Formats: sequence, structure tokens, C-alpha cells
Amino acid sequence: MSPSERDLAPSSGLEGLAALLLDARGHVTWWSRAAEELLGRTARDIGGRPAHEVLGTPVPEPSPGSAATVHRVRLRPGTAGCADADLALLPGAADGVRLLVLRGTAPARDRDEDPDEVRDPGGSDARDRALARSLFGQPRLGVAEFDPELRMTRSNAALDALRPAGAGAEWLYDLTDADGDRTVRDILRQVATTGTPVVGADFRTGAAGSEPVLSLACFPVDDAEGIRRGVAVVTTEPAARLRAQHRLTDAYRRAFEIGESLDVVRAARDLADLLVPALGDLACVDFPDDVLQGRDPGLGYPGHEASNPRRVAVRSADGVWPAALVQQGEPVPAVSAEAVDAAVTVGGVMKVDAEAALAMLGDDPLLIARMIPEGMHSALGCPLYHRSRLFGYVLVWRTRNPEPFGDADVRLLQDLCDRTAMALDNAHRYTREHRTALVLQRSLLPPAVTESQAAETSGIYLPASGTLSVGGDWFDALPLSSMRIGLVVGDVIGHGLQATATMARLRTAVQTLADLELPPDELLIHLDDLVQRMQAESEQPDAVGASCLFAVYDPVTRVCRMASAGHPAPAVLLPDGSADFVPVVPGPPLGVGDNPFEISEVTLEPGSVLALYTDGLVDYDHDITRGGEELLRNLRRLHGSDRSLEAMGADLMARHPHQERPADDVTLLLARTRAVSDADTAHWEYPVDPAAVHDARHDVNARLAAWGLDELMFSTELIVSELVTNAIRYAGGPVGLRLIRGRSLVCEVSDPSNTQPRLRRALITDEGGRGLFLIAQLASRWGCRYGERGKTIWAEQQVPPH
Repeated sequence: MSPSERDLAPSSGLEGLAALLLDARGHVTWWSRAAEELLGRTARDIGGRPAHEVLGTPVPEPSPGSAATVHRVRLRPGTAGCADADLALLPGAADGVRLLVLRGTAPARDRDEDPDEVRDPGGSDARDRALARSLFGQPRLGVAEFDPELRMTRSNAALDALRPAGAGAEWLYDLTDADGDRTVRDILRQVATTGTPVVGADFRTGAAGSEPVLSLACFPVDDAEGIRRGVAVVTTEPAARLRAQHRLTDAYRRAFEIGESLDVVRAARDLADLLVPALGDLACVDFPDDVLQGRDPGLGYPGHEASNPRRVAVRSADGVWPAALVQQGEPVPAVSAEAVDAAVTVGGVMKVDAEAALAMLGDDPLLIARMIPEGMHSALGCPLYHRSRLFGYVLVWRTRNPEPFGDADVRLLQDLCDRTAMALDNAHRYTREHRTALVLQRSLLPPAVTESQAAETSGIYLPASGTLSVGGDWFDALPLSSMRIGLVVGDVIGHGLQATATMARLRTAVQTLADLELPPDELLIHLDDLVQRMQAESEQPDAVGASCLFAVYDPVTRVCRMASAGHPAPAVLLPDGSADFVPVVPGPPLGVGDNPFEISEVTLEPGSVLALYTDGLVDYDHDITRGGEELLRNLRRLHGSDRSLEAMGADLMARHPHQERPADDVTLLLARTRAVSDADTAHWEYPVDPAAVHDARHDVNARLAAWGLDELMFSTELIVSELVTNAIRYAGGPVGLRLIRGRSLVCEVSDPSNTQPRLRRALITDEGGRGLFLIAQLASRWGCRYGERGKTIWAEQQVPPH
């Protein structure tokens, strides 16, 4: 600024106006503070620069004595945008000095009074920087800036994430539009030249049939003076790609539901339901015969004839499967060996178009009609392989969707088929193990119906369904000495073959201990010791355990004695129609140890129905109390129906809320008690006197004659003579003798000794030792049991039919 200009400006009152002084060349030599704030420029951007750059518009040459108008002066952001200005030669100044005053500006007031009139309160530069940081920090918007030579100066992480695998550093420039006519470089050059933005253009890698990689918006970047500083792009994923990703994400989410039921046919239908409409318009699943029959598929592909595939699941987008295609349940026709090799042997997804599909079927019109839907233009096929075993084949067609299958669709089908094949293998293993365990368990259970002098029994076992395997529930009805019967029901912890094996060991142990004629509490103590040894031998001791209830019913005394090891109390239906639970004191489950078991006794009238069960019968949605009440109510309802025990058991099972698919094994043992009348029993007691043997023989013969059992007099006389003689000679007295008549004749001799009799073969030179040998030859079975006082030796003979 010249001295005259410096002196003139303040004295002219220009400081209060938005004014500038221009020299003869048109460069800014002075400006007011109001002009600086209104234009939004700093001293560096104004001083010494051409006026047309500062004002953003051409500056005309004023005539002497008149003012020129400068149109559309660009103002700072946040104002009206532009304004006109007056330009005139400044009187009294050096030649060519001009004064420019923006129209509508008034002298600036004190900033403290109203700063908003002259300045942006937030700071436009600060807001611009904040906006730029936010834009470049967007996680799903790719942003890049280019200089005037279209060199990328900066980009954000979101844009880098869109780079295709294996692409180079200039990957963005080489992307082509949908028609393949223009690249991103062409778009950048166009926008930089014309300044016209391009919005919503989809670009792809250029590979044939490839999907769009991104959708691009490109716009020019100008500085405050309107000078082009470059271009910028903002990219997003194409809308179609976003929709496809949402479709694929939903498909992957639903894929977790495949195989939940452990039913192979259900898994196939779940897969078909997922594939349509997520992937195609039509889909089907075929299974070889081995999978449908529950057999283990062989390694590799055995051929069409050996596999004998059948269509097990179909699905169409409109809900109607084309009538011309192979229907659900029908066998799949054979195709050429070349097609099989291409589709099955390879083991991966095969993608074909309509022309290739026709060629694979040999242009056979009948086969084409059965295997290819009308209007098909793209198809995918994938075998269901797992552990080198073929579990089936999947086909997906597109007829309405015009887009051919892409790489993402191939990956999706492969993942779904791999998951389905694994689910089928798991289901197959489960089915095989379930079947094995079920056969093993049923082979270990006693006959469902038994008949004895003490009771008639009927047992029912219903294995768990759903995801659970066969458990360790069992029941048994054991014939004991003196016409008594042992009833047992138990429940092993867990499911599967391990639980079944544990059940087998416990059932065998119960039978062995019952043959020793142990009372119920002692039998459970020995059983508890066995379970503890099994726990010590197991790698998972916490998984070994059981509950058990053992009862012994005596038809002579009509007393039932029982003990429980953590098992539910049995229910009893009396002849008068009343039903209740037997008051049993439950002990701890087997395997806990160091706890005694208590014996409970109940007298049962003939015709009473005793119901022993596992907790699965009364588990009404985890409400045992409600289930117990329902059991008693159902028993009372069955009173007076004259039904067999089998029919009663079937009725009780049918009323279970989940009898078709119980959550746990259900076991029920029903026993209808009988009684031996007083007229069919006889009891004597003798002192320790050798003459008592004669009296015993006489009493027995008289009773047998009264019963009409003359055929058994000789053998019974020998048995009584040997047993009473041994008792008097070795055990002491008193000696008890009891006869029981029923389907067999039972002879019992009791003495106070606990000495176990032992059968042995006497030598020729021995004078004795042949008594028990003779008894074993004459009786159908014999044995010894211990009571609270002494022992009882018994022998049974079959009563001849009359």
C-alpha cells in the first residue's frame, strides 16, 4: 500500500465498511476487518492477490467518474452465499487505485454487542474439519480424495476393506461399470473436467459374470475461491449385494436348526425349506437306501443301482412341486455315468446352465422332463459327503430369478451341505446306538408278563424320544422260595450304551443277591457297594449311579416288605377301589454309601394291584407331585374294569402327557397279588428228640393224604426225614416244619442255627453225607435262606396235574 493509500483508508471511514483497495494491476492492497470477516478469508488469502481470485468473480474496469458493478462476490460459508459490489476509482489516490465496497454492508458494531452479524460463531473451518474427520471415520462408507492429476491422496479403512482379494494398489481405478464401458478412472476424469457429480454407479471387477463390488458417488472438490483442487469419491456396497448378504446371513442363521431332531428325513426337509427361497426357486434332496434304512453307508459312491436313491424332500417357491419332476418318495432315475462322475464323485458343488444340464442328460426328453424343471436357466448340485460316505444329493434350480448362481451361492450351498451331511452322520450314529442300546436293554429285561402263585405281573418299557438315547431303566419279577416273589424297578443315571451296560450289571447283581434270600435292606446295601466299586473303576465316577426299589411279597402271610434307594414309592390299588402310595422311607441313591436302608411293610389283600415305576411316568413337565396325583387318579378309574394288567398298563401309558415322545425313559411294573389259603398250609414244631423224626413223617403223610397228593408221599417223606434229622443232630431246637400246597409242594424245615448246609458227593466208604444229595435229586429246586433267627432249608416238588 502506498503512503497515500495508507493515510486515506482510515480517514475515509472505510474501516467500518466491507471494503477493499485495489492497485492498478487489480491486486488487493488493503482491506477492512469487515471485508475479511464477510469474505471468510485470512490475511494470507487476501493480501497481494488478484481481486478476481479473492472475490471469486471477474472484476470489471471502472470508468473515470462512474462506478462499475461487480456481480456475485462469493462470501464466506454460512452467509447468503454471494453479493454484488460497487467498484470505483478512488479520488485523491495514486493513478489506478480503486475502491470496492460490498453492497448492503454497514459499519460494524462492537463485537460484544452482536458478533453473529460479522462472524460464524462455531468457526466454519473447525466445522469443516470435524465433518471431514467424521466422513473418513465411517465404518461402512469408503471415502477417497484425489488431486487434480487424479492421484489418490488419502482414503479410509472402509474403502480398503472393499478391495477384492488379490487386487493391486490401483484396484479402484480399474473397476468397470455394469456395461463394461467405463472405469472408475473415466468417472474421475469426467467429474474433474465437467464438475458434474456422478451418483449411484455400480462397479465390478470386470470378470465375466462377477457381481458388483461397490456403488460409487463422485463429486468435485473446489477451494474457497472456486478453484478445482481435485475430486472425491464415497463408496458403499451395492444395494443388490446388501440384499444378497442379508439373504445369505439369514440362511446361515437358519442353518443351525438343521439336524436338531436327529431324524434324517426331517433334516432333509429342513434343508429344502432353507434353500427355497434363500437360494433358488426349486430344491430337492435325495437319499440312498442305506440312509433311509438306517444302515451305515459305504465309503465313496457305490453306483446308482447299489445306492438306489429316493427323493425324500422337495420345496418350491410357489408351494407347488412340478408334476413332471420326480415326486417326493419316488425313486430317482439313473443318469449317465459321465453325469454321475461329474456330480457325485467330485464331492463339491457343481454349477451348470440349461445347455450343460441338457447335455449331461444326453438330450433324453423323458429324462429331461423328470430331472429338469421347465424354465431352468441355472442349477447347483452338491453331494452330502461326510467321512468319505455319501449320505445324499442336493439339487437347486433357478427358474424365476433371472440372476445366475454366483460364487457366494456356491459357497453357501457347500457350507449348508457340509453341515447337513455332518448332521445326518450324527443322526445315523445316534440311530445306530439307540437301536443297539434298545435291543440290548430289551434283551436284558424279563418277559413282559409273568404268572406265579404269588402274583401276576406285567411290565412296560417306553424309551425316551427326541435327542435322548435309551436310558438305564429296568424292572424284574423274580420267583423266590416258598412261593414268594421279588419285584424290582430301577433307574440308572444317564442314557446310551454306558447306562444300559450299568443297568445290566445291576440287574444281574439283584438276581444273584435275591437268590441268597437277603432281606430288601441288606440287598440294597450290597448293591450300593457294587455301585461304589463301579464308580471307582469309571473315568467319570459322577456319571455312575442309580435308584432302586426292591420288594418281596409273601402270598402266605400276604405281607409285602420293601426298601428304597432314592426311588419313588410304589402306588397300590386296593380291591375296594382306593389308591394311595405305600409309605416307604426312601434311602439315598445307590453309590452314596454309609447310609442304612429301612424296610417298610404293608399287608395286601388278594387282588391288590401294586404299581412300581420310574420317575419318567410321573414327570408331568417336571412336576412330580402333579404326576403322582394323576397316577393315583388313573388307578382309581381303572378299578372294577376287569381289565388285564397289560391293558391297565397300556391305559396308564396312554394317559402320559408325552407318551409319543417322552423326555425320559418310562418304566412301569404292575403286580396283582394272590394269596395262599390257610387250608393249603400246615405247620408243626418239634423238640430236639430223635423220635421227632418219626412224628414228622407221620404228620406229613397224613397231610398229603388229606390233600390228595399220594404220589408225593414217598419223596416228601425222604426229604422231611433228612432235613429234620440234620436239624436235630446239628442245629438244635426247636425245629419247625411247614408244608405249602400250590402249583408246587414246598417243604420247609427251620432251625436256630446259621450254619450253611453244603452239598457234597460222598465217597463209597462214607457212612453219611448223602442227605442233601438225595434232596437235590428228589426236588425240582432247593435252597437255604436266613431269617432273624436261624435258617430255613426248603425244597420244592412239582405237583402232578390231576
